[in-house]
Amino acid sequence: MKARFIKENSGLPLIMPTLVVMALFSVLPLIEGFRLSFTDSNLLNKGEHWIGLQSYVKLAHDPIFWGAFLHSLVLTASVVVLQLVLGLILALALKQEVPGIRFVRSIIMASWVIPVAATAIIFQFMVEPGYGFYNIVLHALGIKANNFWFGDLQLAFPVIILLHLWRNVPFYGIAFLAAIQAIPHTTYEAAEIDGAGPWRSFVHVTVPGVRNMMIVMVTIHVLWTFNNFDMVYLSTGGGPVYATEVLPVYLYLQAWQSYSVGYASSIGVVMFVVLMIYFVVYIRIYERRET
Repeated sequence: MKARFIKENSGLPLIMPTLVVMALFSVLPLIEGFRLSFTDSNLLNKGEHWIGLQSYVKLAHDPIFWGAFLHSLVLTASVVVLQLVLGLILALALKQEVPGIRFVRSIIMASWVIPVAATAIIFQFMVEPGYGFYNIVLHALGIKANNFWFGDLQLAFPVIILLHLWRNVPFYGIAFLAAIQAIPHTTYEAAEIDGAGPWRSFVHVTVPGVRNMMIVMVTIHVLWTFNNFDMVYLSTGGGPVYATEVLPVYLYLQAWQSYSVGYASSIGVVMFVVLMIYFVVYIRIYERRET
């Protein structure tokens, strides 16, 4: 019995270092975040007191929180869907063997490898009034547009979406291109013999061939976009007048400007719960589709 137990658990010592590291840098901070959300912890005060669900009650009556929550949901949904569609279109374009396509493939990832801080600065210059690229183009087309887009209540949020697309669509395109190139050419030939045209080949051969890559990309970018802090903070700081406020930025401002660590922790817990609900539903749907 003892020998069997040792044999079945012989791999445990090998994974123990990884489990210890995960506990120190993932599990313990998560537990601490949950604990702080039930306290009035403040960086300006030495002590902290247990306040139960008061922070969550405050969240329920906080209009800025609900605005940030809605912005996070809209931003995540719109960006992920658009990146998926545009990335697939880009992959199909990159697949074509036309003059210069190899050069395009080699530089297409430039927007993704540029640091986010540099990307935000570039877009700030491009939407500046007077000498911003977009305003110059619109002026040349006879359209009056001489305002700072990141400071416009109606335009700031769409520009944030455009910023995400500009940075991430090439990454989607390259990932989908790799998945498409892995589809055997004989599969397309068989579909053509069966009378399938370009559209049917795309629907019944290309899409199933890149489905697993789609699942991976959607999963990663839902998590990344919903938790993304730097793009919004470096571009608008959540303004103007909370027009681009998202949960990560609101959490940061509560923790490091208002010093309300307990309240900020409750925002983090809400974000964690929302993402966990998404992943549970997503996995259930995926498992049912597989069966």
